[in-house]
Amino acid sequence: MWFQWSEQRDYIDTTWNCGYLLASSFGLLDLSPLAAGCILVLSRNFVQYACFGLFGIIALQTIAYSILWDLKFLMRNLALGGGLLLLLAESRSEGKSMFAGVPTMRESSPKQYMQLGGRVLLVLMFMTLLHFDASFFSILQNIVGTALMILVAIGFKTKLAALTLVVWLFAINVYFNAFWTIPVYKPMHDFLKYDFFQTMSVIGGLLLVVALGPGGVSMDEKKKEW
Repeated sequence: MWFQWSEQRDYIDTTWNCGYLLASSFGLLDLSPLAAGCILVLSRNFVQYACFGLFGIIALQTIAYSILWDLKFLMRNLALGGGLLLLLAESRSEGKSMFAGVPTMRESSPKQYMQLGGRVLLVLMFMTLLHFDASFFSILQNIVGTALMILVAIGFKTKLAALTLVVWLFAINVYFNAFWTIPVYKPMHDFLKYDFFQTMSVIGGLLLVVALGPGGVSMDEKKKEW
């Protein structure tokens, strides 16, 4: 956003016909909380407040950039929200118990359902990668990708499925969104760069699933009760 300040300001001005001053104000309103939220998350300070602020930025960008009417971009934004939900759930686990070493019966329900919602939203990213053509590679990719998405969503063999998706998504991201191979002056450079870093954010959310597991509302957890 910082390096493409003028382009984004002009886009907002053209789309909403709001004038130079309001478009610049929107840019500051968008960029400042975004930077502050990311710094707080990385420094592990006030993570829950930072997550709520970043949720607000995602919602604001969805409306301001007309993402609401573009299904592909909307699903990717929802996947980003899923990553934030998982981060919010992870932050709730820190300092959860008042008595060190004393076991608790179950994790708090809000955290469990945040992990479920985060998993379901994350898989929306992969739905945008499905290709509906008759080539063998596309059919194989769709079958394998859909199976892995279902496993993550229902929480079965979750860590293995999420790790496989991390590897697969990273490979696809590097291959299809190689913005560094496109000259800077071409519009495609910006589109690919946006997709690349957005996809990397979703990969971060999947790594949270690998690290923390699926949570209480999952088949993996239910198997322990059986």
